[in-house]
Amino acid sequence: MAKIRKQDALDYHSSGRPGKIEVVPTKPYTSQRDLSLAYSPGVAEPCLRIADDKEDVYKYTSKGNLVAVISNGTAVLGLGDIGPEASKPVMEGKGLLFKIFADIDVFDIEVDATDPEKFIETVKAIAPTFGGINLEDIKAPEAFEIERRLKEELDIPIMHDDQHGTAIISSAALLNALELAKKKIDRVKIVVSGAGASALSCAKLYHALGAKLENIFMFDSKGLIHAGREDLDENKQLFAKHKKEVSFDEAFKRADVFLGLSRGGLVSKEMIKVMAKDPIVFALANPEPEISYKDATSVRQDIIMATGRSDHPNQVNNVLGFPFIFRGALDVRATAINEEMKLAAVKAIASLAKETIPEEVIEAYGEKNISFGRDQIIPKPLDPRLISYVAPAVAKAAMESGVAKNPIEDWDQYEMQLLNRLGLDNKLIRNITEKAQRSPKRVVFAEADNIKILKAAQTAWEEGVALPILLGKANIINSLIKEYGFEFQDVEIIDPKSDEEKERRVRFGKEFFKKRMRKGVTEFEAIQFMRERNHFGAMMVEMGDADAMISGITRNYRDVVRPALHVVGTQQGVNKIAGMYILQTKRGPLFLADTTINLDPSAEDIAEITSNVAKTIRKFKVTPRIALLSYSNFGSSPGEDATKMSKAVQIIHANDPNLVVDGEIQANFALNNGLMNENFSFSTLANKQVNTLIFPNLSSGNIAYKLLQEMTEGDAIGPVLVGLKKSIHVLQMGSSVREIINMVKVAVVDAQNK
Repeated sequence: MAKIRKQDALDYHSSGRPGKIEVVPTKPYTSQRDLSLAYSPGVAEPCLRIADDKEDVYKYTSKGNLVAVISNGTAVLGLGDIGPEASKPVMEGKGLLFKIFADIDVFDIEVDATDPEKFIETVKAIAPTFGGINLEDIKAPEAFEIERRLKEELDIPIMHDDQHGTAIISSAALLNALELAKKKIDRVKIVVSGAGASALSCAKLYHALGAKLENIFMFDSKGLIHAGREDLDENKQLFAKHKKEVSFDEAFKRADVFLGLSRGGLVSKEMIKVMAKDPIVFALANPEPEISYKDATSVRQDIIMATGRSDHPNQVNNVLGFPFIFRGALDVRATAINEEMKLAAVKAIASLAKETIPEEVIEAYGEKNISFGRDQIIPKPLDPRLISYVAPAVAKAAMESGVAKNPIEDWDQYEMQLLNRLGLDNKLIRNITEKAQRSPKRVVFAEADNIKILKAAQTAWEEGVALPILLGKANIINSLIKEYGFEFQDVEIIDPKSDEEKERRVRFGKEFFKKRMRKGVTEFEAIQFMRERNHFGAMMVEMGDADAMISGITRNYRDVVRPALHVVGTQQGVNKIAGMYILQTKRGPLFLADTTINLDPSAEDIAEITSNVAKTIRKFKVTPRIALLSYSNFGSSPGEDATKMSKAVQIIHANDPNLVVDGEIQANFALNNGLMNENFSFSTLANKQVNTLIFPNLSSGNIAYKLLQEMTEGDAIGPVLVGLKKSIHVLQMGSSVREIINMVKVAVVDAQNK
């Protein structure tokens, strides 16, 4: 996992607008009339409707999609009782996960109350605001009583994720592991290390799935929980089925399953060796499991293992569950999250792990193939199908168990609503990151004496997406590394002008001369060009000393593109390179081209650029749906640009009839399905969500992307150079560190593809 430096974490939370979440209006507010509708006097009408029927609060307010993430800070992560204020960053983070995975809005609530009764009364008092409540980071045993009471006394979905999240995900993993091991849950011996909220909830859910209490050996800090102990609360007493003490070591003999929710290093290789055939080991302590994946798998070839870590197979990650459980519960207006709903989530998650894995998920994790088996007993967290598997299963269970106030009637329509909530392609950057991490490449940073570039290189190295090569004066770069406390290990620093690089300058220059000797360049000039970083860096990529290059934050765009074209050239069959920008929006990624290169391309040029852009988009495992833009809609306003774009569409259709593309069309029609269907239902773009915009000239493309970039708040990547033979990409002046890092990831994936 990527190393997180303290200052990086502090900067992430404090930069720009402090914190991680904000409230955004969902209704118009630009006119006095809008404000009068939003507040007085217009707001009185929905107030009166709700006063007549409280259920109308779901119709006229955000309650139905609003969850409270509530804590008193008594058990925050592994940090313990650090107080409500200190828990707020965690609660905001949970809110962020709810939003990005299931489009659920969150208010985080930190309550200054350690007394359970006071805490319960506080939550009950504010409950009318919310459609559901996620309890978080509350210490046991108080957490059990708090959840029990709130579930009894409130009529909205309530779940303490620390208890039930791990239980649900590990239960899904257990069902599939038992199937692979060909064992029955009612016959297996289970050893549990830990007796906190999570461990107890896991064991209870295993019991609900069929595990026998007498087959569960649970250990707390004082040893085995057995009938002879007098220090057990009612939750632990449920598992006190054994008459005498058994040591932790002895319990492993012939054990079928080990569940660890305690601390690292408690389990030895010898304990794993004496387990039964096909042992199932869930070592879930974080950050260090009870036994490392390496140690456990080194002594048992037949082991089926899961951890809480992302760098090993079968990560038990709560994000597989809670966003989608609440999504299903909210959508049927459930009055609770009951056992039937939790079991439905377990079975849905287990079922998804057996399905054929989408190609984009396999690509994201850098694997040749992922299929159900010992290394795939639970889905990957980035699997986009989780929302459409888990939420409907939970919703159906709520309906069947009688707790749904708003039953779903059309399940096909509901599934489409779920898939459209976030956009099927909204995980693009995460997928690119995952793929880059699987096979990091050597990336030349041509402006490494710029602090933004150096920060981006450091972060890319820490995230494991790139192996940086820094170009510039070594004394300046080393001084910046020391000043900012960067921790590069064995990073290569190269000054193209230095005496140490004379031999390489000459070698590169002679190769460059071969490319340009009939284009007005002498051998002496070619060697002199190698003193310039963009030429030197591009030659490193061309000669195999590096895999990709990033430059442009301090240079004119064409001063970087020109050396790239002269050194590496274009791909076979490409006559026109193009600049493509990627904007992350609520509807998914939006690809824009050409935004940086071609001043006034012909219809033939537009057709070629469109084809090359489509090929590039497909490499990101996204299906391109392309609109060729103009001021005209299908001949409505004839003119040179409109005719050009219409002709380009004809060329594209002739060359690639399967490509979803049409035009000429105005931008608002291209991006608005309602307008498109109402006016141009004949178009191939009707009922399609356009994700790619092709512009008629550089002026319109450049203006459009810069306007969109300033107006949107999502991640931006670009401009990506389309059509070069090798991975060289140009930054725009003023790029943020985050934008640079995104470009590095694209450059790495581009290098992998090439």
